[in-house]
Amino acid sequence: MQIYNLEFSEQEIREAVAAGKLLSMEIEFSRICNFRCSYCYVPDRSECKNELSREEIKDVILQAKELGARKIIILGGEPSIYPHLVEMLRFLGQQGLEIEMFTNGSGIDPGLAAVLAEEKVRVVLKLNSRDEAIQDRLAGKKGAFQIINRALATLREAGYPSAEQFLAISTVICQQNIKELPAMWQWLREERIEPYFEVITPQANALDNMWLGVDSSALKELFVGLSAIDRELFGRDWEPQPPLVGNKCMRHQVSCVVTATGDVMPCVGVTIALDNIRDNKLGHILKHSEVVNNLKNYRNMIKGACRTCEKAEECYGCRGAAYQMTGDYLASDPTCWRNNGDGVKE
Repeated sequence: MQIYNLEFSEQEIREAVAAGKLLSMEIEFSRICNFRCSYCYVPDRSECKNELSREEIKDVILQAKELGARKIIILGGEPSIYPHLVEMLRFLGQQGLEIEMFTNGSGIDPGLAAVLAEEKVRVVLKLNSRDEAIQDRLAGKKGAFQIINRALATLREAGYPSAEQFLAISTVICQQNIKELPAMWQWLREERIEPYFEVITPQANALDNMWLGVDSSALKELFVGLSAIDRELFGRDWEPQPPLVGNKCMRHQVSCVVTATGDVMPCVGVTIALDNIRDNKLGHILKHSEVVNNLKNYRNMIKGACRTCEKAEECYGCRGAAYQMTGDYLASDPTCWRNNGDGVKE
């Protein structure tokens, strides 16, 4: 079975853990963003001081490659408005690294789309609703819907999606869009666009916008419904479990995040700065981090329902949700329906 961003096998993950290697790294080139998404994991991204230079970014990418990383995932801020994006994409391509980029599409014009296609960048475009008013509200920007759909059209003109030009749509599940998501899922499948649907991690902006929240029973109903659509219409069989629809997240086994200011974190949800790449090498930071080692040893360290769950061998819930809601990154995932008396005992 493929897990973690649909790409790494369980055997590959086990081997990477045993060897102390990475398979991927997530990195922010900048936290500057032109959207104000109501669910964003960073509260204010209009400006950011002391960000990494291009040389520092390239150096940590090379460090990740030395640790075995094959894939670099570009986060933000908004990468498509980062002034040195093309230079960085070319650099990653020269290093033979697979590239994935999450974007709201703002800077995707025909020129950038051509570069993305040439470097075979896996593009993950953020779209939370096909209703213009809902999309603009969730993005915190009037005109966001039009920006995103214009980017989608431009990517199509550049050859996305195809066998070599992978295209996905990233969607957060919230109260405002949950009713339209089954139809949206089916539409994406029919368009050969990979749906990345996920539960919101309750942090930063999401904590100030509790109107987004969906309870675990409604999440379960949605996941089960989407699983049925895939099984009956598209011949894809998967078991519903949060936090990612049709996928599993065990990223802490083989990945990490480097922020725009050089902090190394387990993921964007477990916002514990392990150290900074300006002070120590990436390999040293990961090897000597108690947090990372505890997460890799999750079967012995995880707590509560996640520890006793029948899925415990292959899932540890959302560590970000656990950390943000309980203060303990090893706590049971409070957003999982299995943690609410659904066949699992605390």
